[in-house]
Formats: sequence, structure tokens, C-alpha cells
Amino acid sequence: MVDRANNEFWRDLSPIANPFKPHALPEAYIADAATADERFYVPITETVSSRPLWISPSENKWCDVLMAKKAGLVNRHYHPHEVFAYTISGKWGYLEHDWTATQGDFVYETPGEGHTLVAFEHEEPMRVFFIVHGPLIWLDQDGKSDGYFDVHDYIAMCEKHYEEVGLGAGIIKGLMR
Repeated sequence: MVDRANNEFWRDLSPIANPFKPHALPEAYIADAATADERFYVPITETVSSRPLWISPSENKWCDVLMAKKAGLVNRHYHPHEVFAYTISGKWGYLEHDWTATQGDFVYETPGEGHTLVAFEHEEPMRVFFIVHGPLIWLDQDGKSDGYFDVHDYIAMCEKHYEEVGLGAGIIKGLMR
């Protein structure tokens, strides 16, 4: 339950008695989403990891915190659907663009845009909150399709990692909506 109000003007309001519509699932509340506990970050590459926060297998969609503690790289790829990103800390960008994101910056990625995500050396780790809809299509040096990575690959990768670090694959089922 939410903390009790003290002096807030709404302190005497009662919560809605039956807040969920029939068949609605509960919200996903993740405390300390950008945690420093590295067990929660699943390696994607040798230098970049992902902390899953919410997963929708039926929509091929997920939210995560992407982290790189030092210079990092996520292989060239494009998204056939939109992607949203909000920078929590650190410094990152795409080799193909003229901007570099730092704390507080927001990025909207249009469908079909190819890019190479890089994390810079910085006093704080790069942590970026992403909303990813649809697969990542891996690209070769010439920008041609070279495989894909979708929500089902993401789920399997996360479950395997969480088993290996002792957190248990069940955590992932709890993130699915």
C-alpha cells in the first residue's frame, strides 16, 4: 500500500475499492530499477548488459535498463518498430548520428533506422531505460540483415542468466504481462 499521507491535500481520499477490471493483471512494480546489483543485468555483449523490467511475449515488446560500466558496444541493428529511450546516467549514442545522450536525454527511434549503439567512458555507468517493440534485426558491416533478436530470445537469455547467478528463472515470469 502507498505510504500514508501527512499534510498532503488528498490525505482523506480513500483508494478505489475494486481498481482492476475483470481479467486485468496487476501492475509491475520494480523497486530500484537501475540497481547497481550486477546480478540483475543480463549480458547482451561483452560490454553491455540489460536489466529486464517488463516483458510482453504476445506483443514482442520489452522494457529494460541497458547498462555499460565502461566503453561499450551493441552490434549494428535496426528496429522494424519504434523504440523509446531515456538516459538515466552515463554517455551514449549512435555512430550514425550527430548527438550524444547524457543524463536526462530522451530519444525516439523511428522504425527502420539502422544504428550502432556505443557507450562512452564516463564517471558514471551508462544506464538507459528502453522501451523496445519488436525484434532487433542484426546488420552486417554493409547494413544488410544478418539475423534477429526478438522477445523470445530475450526471455531465454534472461532466464538462463538468472539461473546461473542464483536468482532463478522465475523472476522473468513475474515480469510478463
